[in-house]
Amino acid sequence: MKRRLVVGAHYGFRDWLAQRLTAVVMALYTLFFVGHVFVMPAWDNASWRAMFAGGFMRFATFLFFMSLFYHAWVGVRDIFMDYIQSTALRLTLHSIVLFLLIGYAGWAAQILWRL
Repeated sequence: MKRRLVVGAHYGFRDWLAQRLTAVVMALYTLFFVGHVFVMPAWDNASWRAMFAGGFMRFATFLFFMSLFYHAWVGVRDIFMDYIQSTALRLTLHSIVLFLLIGYAGWAAQILWRL
């Protein structure tokens, strides 16, 4: 078996960039959402439904959640790779977290599009 030597400045760059990009998406959405909430005429159920009635707000919210879940996946995966030495335990934890995040993504889509 040939061992691959990983060296250089680009190792982990994709994960680092993904963390930063998803953080920017989440920050921009948060500012947009807070601004939108403050201009709502009332904070009742009808106003919240009206805010999410448009396709743009649903899409932006779904993009926020996908960014959140991917951001969480990269972070938790890196923590597991750094601190869990047992390969079997690490694979089990990776699988559990991955399935949970996929389930949460489906749940978010169901909530957003059943309004």
